[in-house]
Amino acid sequence: MYTITEQEFLRLAGYIKNNYGINLKLEKLSLVTGRLSTILMQKNFKSFSEYYEYVVSDKTGEAATTLINKISTNHTFFMREVEHFYYFRDTVLPYLKMQSKDKDLRIWSAGCSSGEEPYTLAMVIDAYFGKEKYVWDTKILATDISTKVLEKAQKGMYSYEDIQALPSLWKDVYLKKRTENNWEISDKIKSEIIFRKLNLMDSVFPFKKKFHVIFCRNVMIYFDAKTKRELIQKFYNSMEPGGYLFIGHSEALNREETDFKYIMPAVYRKEISVK
Repeated sequence: MYTITEQEFLRLAGYIKNNYGINLKLEKLSLVTGRLSTILMQKNFKSFSEYYEYVVSDKTGEAATTLINKISTNHTFFMREVEHFYYFRDTVLPYLKMQSKDKDLRIWSAGCSSGEEPYTLAMVIDAYFGKEKYVWDTKILATDISTKVLEKAQKGMYSYEDIQALPSLWKDVYLKKRTENNWEISDKIKSEIIFRKLNLMDSVFPFKKKFHVIFCRNVMIYFDAKTKRELIQKFYNSMEPGGYLFIGHSEALNREETDFKYIMPAVYRKEISVK
């Protein structure tokens, strides 16, 4: 079993924070050791210092990708914080339906993990619009820093236990049973999601159009105050006036540091300016 010194941990943690925003504190030392020891063993590294030098000197980016795949936490599930989906269905979608002139809804699931959130949103949208759905462009952008979870998300395969929170009708309409314990998201719903790798720490987001809705839930709990403040401002700049931001219930925005208006727990809005 490998051991990591405090100095080695701080160097590695500094690299992760500077590049990915994740703020690893010293109490995570054993977690980092456990998650990365396999890589050191496979690569025959003698120490974490040797591994660190390998990561920062690798020009291909593969070492950094493997590192973030190991370090990032990707726990999620269908219908998580379910009141958000009810509010999205009952308040946000009716507003956007009324306001949209080109029938183009732009929704971003930032930190989508293994896909449960964007797939749930796509099901909500399909059920809401019904027969009208075909005239709307409602594709959802789903991004994450981890290529490992994005691969799982794109497959859209979930266990029987995974899908239990979904309404029975949705399970019948939007999922296909593959084996006794494996269910796959239908092609109809899969086609509504665009999965992409994206680092929320990028100084500029590569989007041509602004979003009407951004879901970024239980992601910022891993960021320090400065990183979180800067990300919120980027979300604000990437959102249409009147748009909604959903964050996790364990998160909150400092209302003195953001132009977002508080709507309800973990839901904020970019107000429409009145001229």
